[in-house]
Amino acid sequence: QVQLVESGGGSVQAGGSLRLSCVASGYMYSLYFMGWFRQVPGKEREGVAAIDRSGMTSYADSVKGRFTISRETMNTVYLQMNSLKPEDTAIYYCAALSVPAIQPLGVMTARGGDYWGQGTQVSVSS
Repeated sequence: QVQLVESGGGSVQAGGSLRLSCVASGYMYSLYFMGWFRQVPGKEREGVAAIDRSGMTSYADSVKGRFTISRETMNTVYLQMNSLKPEDTAIYYCAALSVPAIQPLGVMTARGGDYWGQGTQVSVSS
């Protein structure tokens, strides 16, 4: 079992920045990817960013060039969000996959992940 705890959400104006943190605990050696997906109630889930064991990253087109995912340790992942837009407003979930995937963001969009946290709200005003 893996537990994920997010922090760092909040409210900012358009153009501002936020950094989300995710700390994982439990049996992390089974994880291939960690990352983030977001969801607005009533809308589809969207895989935003993922990082694999080697540090290779992937991003949704909607956030490329603005968001950066990084890993400080095996159990701590960050999402630096710059140049935020009102359409980035969502609940952001830290997620982890315990299976290899060619497109981890596609998996996160489809089913979130094998594990995810409680979510943190990000609100961007215009």
